[in-house]
Amino acid sequence: MRVVAGVYLGGTAINYTLVNEQEQFLIDGLCEHPARSKEGPPVCLQQIVDGLRIAVENAGLQVADVVVAGLDTPGPASATGVLSALGSTNFVHSDWGGFDIRSTLAARLGVPVTYLNDGNAGALWGHFTIFGASSQATSVTVVIGTGLGGGVIIDGRDVKGRKGFGGELGHVLLPYQNIRGIDGLIPKCNCGRTGDLESVCSLTAIEKSFLPYFLRRYPDHELGKLGDLHRAAKLVRGLAEGGDPMCKEIFRVQAHGLGIFFDEMINTFDPDALVVGGGAIETTPDFQRWFIDEIRAGMPPQREEQADIPIYIMPNGDTAGARGAAIQALQFARQNGLM
Repeated sequence: MRVVAGVYLGGTAINYTLVNEQEQFLIDGLCEHPARSKEGPPVCLQQIVDGLRIAVENAGLQVADVVVAGLDTPGPASATGVLSALGSTNFVHSDWGGFDIRSTLAARLGVPVTYLNDGNAGALWGHFTIFGASSQATSVTVVIGTGLGGGVIIDGRDVKGRKGFGGELGHVLLPYQNIRGIDGLIPKCNCGRTGDLESVCSLTAIEKSFLPYFLRRYPDHELGKLGDLHRAAKLVRGLAEGGDPMCKEIFRVQAHGLGIFFDEMINTFDPDALVVGGGAIETTPDFQRWFIDEIRAGMPPQREEQADIPIYIMPNGDTAGARGAAIQALQFARQNGLM
């Protein structure tokens, strides 16, 4: 059996998946192996190789059945898989700076390796769940977590850009002043920008901007009594899901920010679908529906022909990176006659 592998290399763990020629995933859920990335590239690359062998054997296959591997890591990195000279976000060992991780892994495995950053891999997975691997459709995906990632898929292919920074949606500037209920708030991003999407839609935004702003309006709120904004920020989603007025208002503001951003994307790409993923919306279906309704409420009026654009919730968030990487590997295998 010929298969492709998807490999997501995080800071502490590597996640694997396998896909056959029929676009069937052969591994359900997480299949992890320790990354040991802090020990530098040689140790970590050997971990990838060893973990892949274990994953393949657990699926009842052999390593020789893998014809292409798709690799996904956090950025910043080039479109060809060369990590930033300052090192990738999750990899602190100095030898990672400027390291060509894609071609080095290809040499280790003896098969072609494709590369995506984690935002683009998540976008490709979200796109695949709607349209499959062979569709010529266009979609825009945002992934809301500690920061905000995402990607743009045009005609079924991810947009990488000249230097690999295509789809850095978190740093697109928003007219955030148009969001109701945050008069006087000036959201700042860790990248140094004011009012980009990540400064409004992320866990970091909740800690840095929204809790200090809204707790002044709710001085007796339980989160204010914690005295720890970092800890409090992690509790906002659960409280919002339970109906807490302040926390739900924070999520409403974030949804309206997404509505403004998606309007920009609709007028830029006229996509076939919008996708939202990440820990922020790993909630009950009722809360997800409410959040999507609030995204639509935050959108400026659409043209009649565009107002019906679907908004989807990305499934299988924990495995999105590996699965997106596998989809790109499958596309490459088909394009090059390997499957």
